Amino acid sequence: MHRNIGRTAVALASGFALLATASAAQAKTKTVDVGTPPAFSKQLGALTSDANAFFPRTISVNVGDSVTFAPLGFHTVGFPKKGGGPLPLITPTGTKVAGAVDAAGAPFWFNGQDQLGFNSKLLKSSWGKKLSYTGSKAINSGLPFSEKVKPLTVKFTKTGTFTYHCDVHPGMTGTVRVRAAGDTVPTQKADDKRVTAQGKAAVVTAKKLARVTAPTGVVDLGVGGAGGVERFAFVPDAQTVPVGTTLTFRMSAPSREAHTATSGPGNIMDPSSYIGGLATGFEQPVIPAIDTYPSEPPGTVGGLTPTLHGNAFWNSGVLDANASPLPATATVRFDAPGVYPFYCLIHPFMKTTITVQ
Repeated sequence: MHRNIGRTAVALASGFALLATASAAQAKTKTVDVGTPPAFSKQLGALTSDANAFFPRTISVNVGDSVTFAPLGFHTVGFPKKGGGPLPLITPTGTKVAGAVDAAGAPFWFNGQDQLGFNSKLLKSSWGKKLSYTGSKAINSGLPFSEKVKPLTVKFTKTGTFTYHCDVHPGMTGTVRVRAAGDTVPTQKADDKRVTAQGKAAVVTAKKLARVTAPTGVVDLGVGGAGGVERFAFVPDAQTVPVGTTLTFRMSAPSREAHTATSGPGNIMDPSSYIGGLATGFEQPVIPAIDTYPSEPPGTVGGLTPTLHGNAFWNSGVLDANASPLPATATVRFDAPGVYPFYCLIHPFMKTTITVQ
């Protein structure tokens, strides 16, 4: 009798093990590229463009399946608690700016303003981890600050339609549709076809953006297009103007990016130079106020000369075309002859040169 019970227990255990193995075998993992897929990055790069988008934007899985988010740029993957939205990228740190002076030793106007930094909720990384999501609690990859970022895998244990966000690029969203077990969902091959179509559309958009020109008196800071495609360039990239000219640096309305227009001495790729040192500020959790705030007080233009702030420094501060407190434009007047290079401190490879005669 004891022997029969033992055999029955073994049989039941084996049966449960087989069921568990079968269940595990049925669970699938799909992949979403967080940023431009490698198959299209070279084409977009040749057009000085990139796509702030998830590829594919929408993906369907069965409950119990997982999605691996492969990092391909400076993005986050944020699934908010049901009813929530994306997190702000930059927030006050709780301290005030103090002791900020220009190259001539004069205090900047933004002393006493809020010190800004990256949202502390985004500084904790979940890249490389395996998480579960039901909508009852938010999960977030965090910012990809390390050089080698591993994919984030999310298992979906509840049916529903879930929207997720990149907290770096407002408007960059994706959708995961979680169906009941046994429901038919598109195959990975079908998903791959949609990624290809999305990538081809991004290249077409980038070609259109390459032909965009700015009106007289305006310099576009990047050019945004459909599908999160962004041309990373000042438009125009050079011009000659007479003394007394006023130019407006303008964010493109569809852009999901933030940029600065900043002029100052040195090589922006050399962190030991003045302008290069400023560019490193966006690699720090707390961003120096000289990077984020405009160099001139609100409501003033500021005449740019070789001696402004002791070294021809002028900064638009961070500009943003999205619904945020940040302005979308900044204006500067050129009060003396000279050659004035302007860079984006966030994207240092972006440059325009204004020659004033």
